[in-house]
Amino acid sequence: MPQLRPLYRAEQVRELDRRTIAAGIDGFSLMQQAASAAFDALRQRWPQARRLSVLCGAGNNAGDGYVLAALAVCDGFDVQLIALRDPDSLEGDAGRAVAMARRVGLKPQAWSADMSIMGEVVVDALLGTGLSGEVREPFAAAIAAINASELPVLAVDIPSGLSADSGAVLGCAVEATLTTTFIADKLGLHTGAAVAHVGEHRLLTLGVDAAQHGDLAAAAWLLDDAPDPLLAPRRRDSHKGDHGHLLVLGGAPGFGGAALLASEAAARLGAGRVSLATAPEHVTASLVRCPEVMVHGLRGPADLVSLLDGADAIVVGPGLGQGAWGQGMWQSALAAGKPLVVDADALNLLAGMASLPRRGDWILTPHPGEAARLLGCSSREVQHDRPGAVAALARRYGGHWVLKGAGTLVGDEVTLAVCPFGNPGMASGGMGDALSGILGALVAQFGRGGGGVLGEIARSGVVLHARAADLAAADAGERGLLAGDLASYARRLANPRTSDVRDTAR
Repeated sequence: MPQLRPLYRAEQVRELDRRTIAAGIDGFSLMQQAASAAFDALRQRWPQARRLSVLCGAGNNAGDGYVLAALAVCDGFDVQLIALRDPDSLEGDAGRAVAMARRVGLKPQAWSADMSIMGEVVVDALLGTGLSGEVREPFAAAIAAINASELPVLAVDIPSGLSADSGAVLGCAVEATLTTTFIADKLGLHTGAAVAHVGEHRLLTLGVDAAQHGDLAAAAWLLDDAPDPLLAPRRRDSHKGDHGHLLVLGGAPGFGGAALLASEAAARLGAGRVSLATAPEHVTASLVRCPEVMVHGLRGPADLVSLLDGADAIVVGPGLGQGAWGQGMWQSALAAGKPLVVDADALNLLAGMASLPRRGDWILTPHPGEAARLLGCSSREVQHDRPGAVAALARRYGGHWVLKGAGTLVGDEVTLAVCPFGNPGMASGGMGDALSGILGALVAQFGRGGGGVLGEIARSGVVLHARAADLAAADAGERGLLAGDLASYARRLANPRTSDVRDTAR
């Protein structure tokens, strides 16, 4: 995945820092580079600001803050410098940073809970990436005061209180407006609660090329919106049989909408044929909504045999229910020997199985609650370590996993990727059904053999789904965004630009 940005864990970035210093760059010089780069970003983001409040803790993150404060004074800023740890207790490069701040006339003020934050912009240099347990006092009170100030905030390297590895909030965390992260990008800045705390994100490498350290394998990859090689122009002589037959199994009696959403999304994403096996009472609604979908009203799994035989891929779960009808459809899908996209009630049925199937030819798309049932833990535990949850699911069940939510994760036992697209308007019913239809259409077209290509398909489908939601929100706003709005936008994204299509008719 050469076009994707590598994401690292905190210890890996600390190792890059150690290697850079060992190669001959003085540690304090590197600290000065980081602080200078962060200060430049601050001036670019808030060009009118002339007063700063800089809050410093301990260690090198505090050192960055002390150097930034000194640079700001030299540039004519009025700086309020607040110390959460006794500056005289700081050693090494952080101690040198304190001395630098004092040389330009700064006098650090000891933090107290009743003090006022006076700057136009707040600089968070409290905790950095080394935090492992929950935030303790007095840092928790300082973080609360920063957030209560409602002032714009520059977070130095990472918003304090946020896990650099998982994106979890460790008790409380700064809500930054801009985060400048150093040397290499951190996985925890892009998923889960992090997306509400990081704000605008800037990577400042300080001249360090992490790619030159091949033994430090990226912990994950940040997906982008580059042209998708899967979605190259089709041959002019292609026909519907070339583009796969997808079967959607869902819509138990009384639960027809989810399967209809999945089927229509699949049809819009280019599956050559889409069949829907649903309860008989939903047939009319399907014909009215999308007559191109071949809908079949089934009383039970005995009616499925011919449909399963003709399918290249199966989506199972939307509106499936957990009763006898859904159980029968689920068991039939498992036994069919076709690549699967597993969502919704099918995930709950999987969680309840005494004997856990493990296979490589399926894509499974849980939200945190479903992931928790599959792992036998709480959704809070899943959200506390989303990357760890994906790894655990892949070890237990095999296959390719899409852990939905802010900063959706896509991974298997080897690779993890993060989707940076999507918006709060997607917090509405049916979005997961649209995603399962998109994924199913891609599997039918490109993944009929299963295997490793399903990982690429999972990443492509997640990006298409999220970017379609972003296009829809850009047109009409986030609030009121419906899952049914996504299919037409996803179709637009899935087709190459006209200028990219060679005219083979000549």
